[in-house]
Amino acid sequence: MNSMLVSAITPTGATSMTGVTPVGAAATGAAEAGDFGSMLSQFAGNALATVHAGEAAAIKGITGGASTQQVVEAVMAAEQALQAGVAMRDKVVAAYLEISRMAI
Repeated sequence: MNSMLVSAITPTGATSMTGVTPVGAAATGAAEAGDFGSMLSQFAGNALATVHAGEAAAIKGITGGASTQQVVEAVMAAEQALQAGVAMRDKVVAAYLEISRMAI
């Protein structure tokens, strides 16, 4: 019975879905990316690029070079990246405070 359950959740079905990465591919990507610090720096770089793109779209919108929809989408993506960065910062600070309270 367990073999049926395992075969039912293999990642082969997930490869056809958009935006879903199979478990094996995620592990391979993590091994290629390096350590946790490099992942955080990559996230920060992507977030910074998103914020810059939002600012550029806002400037284009003011000068008439971009539609209102493009400006709103870019600014909302920048806001989402900023909120994710703040949430990650809060989690790191909370983890640091918890570690600093541990008895040695």
